[in-house]
Amino acid sequence: MMFTIFLFLLGFGLAVAGGVVLITYMNFIPAGLAWADFFSYIVVRPECYFLPIGFILIIIALYRYPN
Repeated sequence: MMFTIFLFLLGFGLAVAGGVVLITYMNFIPAGLAWADFFSYIVVRPECYFLPIGFILIIIALYRYPN
């Protein structure tokens, strides 16, 4: 059960970090970057993958937690 809680907290931390990075990179849009350029930029940034990885870890932890 401790591993499940640790997995949930790790996923939550990664999701928060990834979400903050994505919001930070959205500041490029008012500077004249188009949406297509924005999405092509965040695809190549490794720290932007923290958000989906964090969501996956949270989902795994929620299914592993005893009812």
